[in-house]
Amino acid sequence: METMKNLTLKNIARVCEGAYHGDPALLERQITAVTTDSRKISSGCLFVAISGARADGHDFIDSAFAQGALCCLSEKELPGEKRPYIRISSSLEALKSLAEFYRQGLDIRVVGITGSVGKTSTKEMIASILSQKYRVLKTEGNFNNALGLPLTIFRLREEHQIAVLEMGISEFGEMTVLSKIARPDLVVMTNIGQCHLETLGSRDGILKAKSEIFSWSNPHGELFLNGDDDKLSSIRKVGEMVPHYFGLDNRLEAYADQAESLGLSGTRCVLHLDGTAIPVTISIPGKHMLYNALAGALVGRSLGLSPEEIRAGVEALQPVSGRNHILHCGNLTVIDDCYNANPVSMKASIDVLSGAGGRKVCILGDMLELGKEERQLHYEVGRYLASRDIDLLLTAGPLAKELAKGASEKKDLQIFSFDSTGQLAEKMPALLQAGDTVLIKASHGMGFQALVAQLSK
Repeated sequence: METMKNLTLKNIARVCEGAYHGDPALLERQITAVTTDSRKISSGCLFVAISGARADGHDFIDSAFAQGALCCLSEKELPGEKRPYIRISSSLEALKSLAEFYRQGLDIRVVGITGSVGKTSTKEMIASILSQKYRVLKTEGNFNNALGLPLTIFRLREEHQIAVLEMGISEFGEMTVLSKIARPDLVVMTNIGQCHLETLGSRDGILKAKSEIFSWSNPHGELFLNGDDDKLSSIRKVGEMVPHYFGLDNRLEAYADQAESLGLSGTRCVLHLDGTAIPVTISIPGKHMLYNALAGALVGRSLGLSPEEIRAGVEALQPVSGRNHILHCGNLTVIDDCYNANPVSMKASIDVLSGAGGRKVCILGDMLELGKEERQLHYEVGRYLASRDIDLLLTAGPLAKELAKGASEKKDLQIFSFDSTGQLAEKMPALLQAGDTVLIKASHGMGFQALVAQLSK
């Protein structure tokens, strides 16, 4: 099995500032993988025991060794343990230090993606485009934070040429930590919206927190910004980096026009890069996908892709579960966008639904972490919904009731509000009809993935 460059037990102990216990003859052995999940143990791997809210990884150390782990990181002494382990003070800090060390030992280009909305879909688009020319590793699922990013870094191997990494935060200081680990060569910022206002205070606070990505990015790298975003368009230079701007304004370096909605089948448009026109069909619906395609096209051009390769990459894009994923569930069409929600993404998803055929149903829940203006922000989304072609609104949660109040301005809109996701799930089947197109969206904490699973049956 392939080993991980430079990750010998000796180096791991040194980088993590840990104390090695075990056979000294194994110190020069390289590990094959790093995992915090005892269900994913592989021969020769390093198992990192983390004490979590639901389970303590230290309880699975014996099992990890039995399944073939070469070594374990442990915050606890393991009296009498003969198999190799490294005692460290903090498993999470050790993971971050080890990922930073490992990343710096790899000859690889890193694309770091941040922003309030659209990080995942932009990451998927950029990875799809770059995969036309390079061997690419991308962030999977929601592995974009101080635990997930290191685990993504550990999936890199020497054959990979580019890493496309999503970087998500909710507090000041977190992006500095992620940037130090990832060391991005190319930075993409999607927009500055209204996420995490509870901790970041304002859009200016969000911009400041996201901009921490520059603290450890390559000073000779490249920066790609949404030129239609009022906050990002104010950034003129970062060190030696002069931003490349993308958007729908034809004065920008990269822009899109001739957009034609194909309903839930996506959008047809033309991308323009410095005078080169690239006609594309994007399979995922929504205006925001134009921005994703433009960001991907600029990154692709920067890394030497031809217009033909960029077009092929855009058109090869596949949807991700929970992110505007179109499902055909018996006699219903479901737009599964339940992974997360904020006012900007909620409005964008309502727009996608309004372009569908048949009766249009919104099933919406609370948007969390919006701070002191949360009730007003929900009400404003409701008023926006009232301006669109929507037939039925079902809501769950106390904040979503404010959304329903805003939507009540639309006189021909049917509205049903429930206290909880469970109550909505119980009543939902009787309120839906054959042929409906149904949008399901809320913050992840609302558990709306259960509604998608219910309809999928």
